[in-house]
Amino acid sequence: MHAEHREQWGTRAGFLMAAIGSAIGLGNIWRFPYVAYQNGGGAFLIPYLVALLTAGIPLLILEYSLGHKYRRTPPSAFLSLSRPTQFIGWWQVIICFVIAAYYAVIVAWAIMYTGYSFDKAWGDNPEAFLFSDFLRAPDAPTGDLSFVGHILVPLLVVWLITLGVLAVGVRGGIERANKIFIPLLVVLFGVLVVRALTLPGATDGLNAFFEPDWSAITDGGVWVAAYGQIFFSLSVGFGIMITYSSYLQRRADLSGSAMVAGLANSSFELLAGIGVFATLGFMAASAGTPIDELATGGIGLAFVAFPQIISNMPAGELFGVLFFASLAIAGLTSLISIVQVIVGSVADRTGLKRVPAVLIVGGLTALVSILLFPTTNGVHLLDVVDHFINQYGIVVAAFVAVIAVAWVLRQLEPLGEHANATSAIKVGPLWRITLGVVTPIMLGWMLWDSLRIELVENYSGYSGGFLLGAGWAVALGALVLGVILSLIPWKRGRQVAEEEVQA
Repeated sequence: MHAEHREQWGTRAGFLMAAIGSAIGLGNIWRFPYVAYQNGGGAFLIPYLVALLTAGIPLLILEYSLGHKYRRTPPSAFLSLSRPTQFIGWWQVIICFVIAAYYAVIVAWAIMYTGYSFDKAWGDNPEAFLFSDFLRAPDAPTGDLSFVGHILVPLLVVWLITLGVLAVGVRGGIERANKIFIPLLVVLFGVLVVRALTLPGATDGLNAFFEPDWSAITDGGVWVAAYGQIFFSLSVGFGIMITYSSYLQRRADLSGSAMVAGLANSSFELLAGIGVFATLGFMAASAGTPIDELATGGIGLAFVAFPQIISNMPAGELFGVLFFASLAIAGLTSLISIVQVIVGSVADRTGLKRVPAVLIVGGLTALVSILLFPTTNGVHLLDVVDHFINQYGIVVAAFVAVIAVAWVLRQLEPLGEHANATSAIKVGPLWRITLGVVTPIMLGWMLWDSLRIELVENYSGYSGGFLLGAGWAVALGALVLGVILSLIPWKRGRQVAEEEVQA
C-alpha cells in the first residue's frame, strides 16, 4: 500500500506485551480498587464487565482496525479516513503531550518512594511528609515554580529511560522493554498480593471489597463509573492503540488481540483490588479503624495510606519496595506508549527519522515536564490538568471520534470487514451497535455527569482563576491546537492522501 518501509513488531506476543503495558498503568493500581469499593463492591463487577464487553473491547477493535488498515499514527490515519477528521488525530496527540508531561513526574515519585521504603523515610506522618517535605507544596496554588531538587533528578532518569527506549525503535526498544517490564511487574505485584493475603485482617478487607451492594446496580452513577473506569484504564480514546496497531504485520489477529489485551488489563485490575484491600484490611485491624475510613484512591492511597501501612507491617520495607517498584514499572510502560503517539505522529507527517523525532518531539515533551512539575506548585498543577484533560480531553475526543467514524463517515462496516479479514473472532452487527449506540450514549452521559458537577462547585475547592488557566484552558487548548495542526500543509499530507487513493 505504501512505498516506504514501516517498522513492525517482531511478534504478536511483543505487540500484546506493549498493548497490555500501555493499558496497565497507575489507574489500575490506585483507581480501580477505590472506584469498585465506592460503587457497590462485588456488584460493581457486573456493570464493569458489561462496560468491558460493550465499549472497552469494541473500542479496542475499532482503534486496532483504524491503525492497522491505514498503517498510520492518529493524524495520518484520520487523514486517510477523511481529510476533515485529521484534527481528531492531532487533538489526540496534544492530549498525549499533556498527559506525558505530568505522568512522568508521578513515576519519578514512585521511584523515590521505592528508595524511601528501605528506611521508611516518611516517618510517623506520611501525609505531612508527602506535601511538606517531599513535594514542598503550599496549601493553595501560588505563582511560585521553584524547583524541588530531589524530584528533578529521578524525573530526568524517567525521561532518559523513556526517550532511550523510544530511540531504539518499535521492535528493539518498545517491544524488548515491555517483554522485560511486564513479566517483572506481574511477578513483583504477585508477590505483593500473596504477602497481603497472609496479613491479619486481610479477609475483612476482601469482604469489604467484594461484598456486593446489589442496590448499586440500579444506580446510573455506578454505570457511569464502570464505563469511565474502562475508558480510562484501557488506553482508548487518545491514539495509543491506533499508533501501536499501525506497526502490526499484515495478517495480524485484531479482534483476538483486543480480547486478550482487554481481559489481561481487567485481570490485573482485579488483582490490584485484592492486593490493596487485603492490605487495607490489615491496617484497619491493626488500628481498630473501619475500612471505609482508610479506603481512598489516587495519590492519597499510594503516597499516604500505603506508607502508613508499610510502617506498621512486619517486614514492611520489602512490601514497600514491591509496591512502589510495581507502581513505577506500570507507570513507565504507559508513559512509553503515550510518548510514542507524539513521536510517531510527527515522524509520520514530516518524514523525520526515529532518532531526530525522539530528540526533538520527545525532548520538547520532557522539557515541559521538567519545567512545570518538579516544582513547589507542581502537585496542584498536576491535579487540575489531570482532571480536566481526562474529563474534557480524552472523553470528548473519544466521543467525537466515535460519532465521526460511526455516524458521519459510516465507516464501521468497512473497518469491521478489515478486522474480520485477518481475525479469528469475527465482528458483526452487535459490534457496530455497541460502537454506534452504546459507546456514544455512555461517553455523552459521562460528559454530562462531569459537567453537571463541575458547574455547581469548583473542582477540589480551587479558585476559579486557577481552574480556568490550568484546567479549562489546557483542555480547550488541546482541541484548538489540534485544529491548527490539521490546517498546516504538511509536506506528507498530499502523499498520504494519494497513496490511499492508489490503494
